[in-house]
Amino acid sequence: MPLLKDALNILENSELKVTERRVRMIEVMYKEDRYLSAKEVKAELESTYPGISPDTIYRNLHSFSTLDILEETEIDGEKFFRANCGIDEHHHHFICTKCGSSIELPMCPLAYFKEEIGEAKVTSHRFELLGICEKCMKEEAVVS
Repeated sequence: MPLLKDALNILENSELKVTERRVRMIEVMYKEDRYLSAKEVKAELESTYPGISPDTIYRNLHSFSTLDILEETEIDGEKFFRANCGIDEHHHHFICTKCGSSIELPMCPLAYFKEEIGEAKVTSHRFELLGICEKCMKEEAVVS
């Protein structure tokens, strides 16, 4: 995973103004190292920045994603963000829908579908496995 200082360097070299709130948001994302919703980020920042707007958080998280500081996904219609995992090679993820942790999957299933789509040109694709990680499953078994 890239270092926090690398993410902050990207912010400093972007068109975005470097503010204490933006730096703190990035710190939260790199500390957590899992997919978080804007609501979860708001809960982390609320004590330091009471009344911080969910829209402000969401806009900044999306901007950080555009800068490749963060990665984003959508689960059940809600956007989630995490620190960029730093793998340069094309890959995908397994994402735990309970705790937000992820596992990098070093292969891409797109080649499997090449024969199915013939001469069609793929301009983009997204492949994610969603489920419950081993840790969360063990915790559920203990509770049951």
